[in-house]
Amino acid sequence: MKKYNSAPLPFQGQKRRFNKEFRTALHNFKNATLFVDLFGGSGLLSHIVKCERPDARVVYNDFDNYSQRLQHIDLTNQLLAKVRVITDQYPDKSRLPQHARQAILDIVSQTETSAGYVDYITLSASILFSSKYVTDFDSLTKQGLYANVRHQDFDTAESYLEGIEVVSSDYKDIFEQYKDVEGVVFLVDPPYLSTDVSSYKCYWRLKDYLDVLTVIGECSYFYFTSNKSEVVELCEWISEAKVTANPFKDAVRTEVQNQVNHTSKYTDIMLYRV
Repeated sequence: MKKYNSAPLPFQGQKRRFNKEFRTALHNFKNATLFVDLFGGSGLLSHIVKCERPDARVVYNDFDNYSQRLQHIDLTNQLLAKVRVITDQYPDKSRLPQHARQAILDIVSQTETSAGYVDYITLSASILFSSKYVTDFDSLTKQGLYANVRHQDFDTAESYLEGIEVVSSDYKDIFEQYKDVEGVVFLVDPPYLSTDVSSYKCYWRLKDYLDVLTVIGECSYFYFTSNKSEVVELCEWISEAKVTANPFKDAVRTEVQNQVNHTSKYTDIMLYRV
């Protein structure tokens, strides 16, 4: 089984920077027989577990359909080869002129029509400004395009998910299914709070992030977050604070939409209670 230190295809939030630390930490779970990747994402954590613990059962929740993207790598390589013919005429990372942009949009549209599939996440990493992602053709048409296409094809990654059980369901349902299994360890890597999650299938609110904490309980787990979320600090505050009820209960809520630019907006919220 080939060992990958990063996911074969682009994915927001993959844990490639934790590769060494995660492999080392796995050795502290010698009695574990089952690892359940609740927020599978790119599948990199599941892949690493299977490499380090080939004896263990690994369940990967592919809620974002990453395995589908892997199955279409050949098609993606063919699409990018056509796009590369255009982008290679311009300096790396430069913004493409309108005629080149339109030519690429035509290629993408034709590919989706003929093949019935386009990996927009990988395509985004190849022709959009750094770290920007779209998930459909309509969104792509609203973006400026750039010459970011890599010069080599993507690895076909046949063995990446070898020996791993791939499922796709709500993480709460999967947790309920496996929570009482002896020797289970949960891999908990939800989308980070206060970071860009535009390439994920679902929109996450603060409540959703906090709901994730309820599945950890007394189970063995790996949990990933960032200092932007301040979830750890919030939990520490809750454990020490004297607040025992929702201070916003029965308050009146008013919202105002604010448009920063054509692609960015946010909501101001006013709460009051008489």
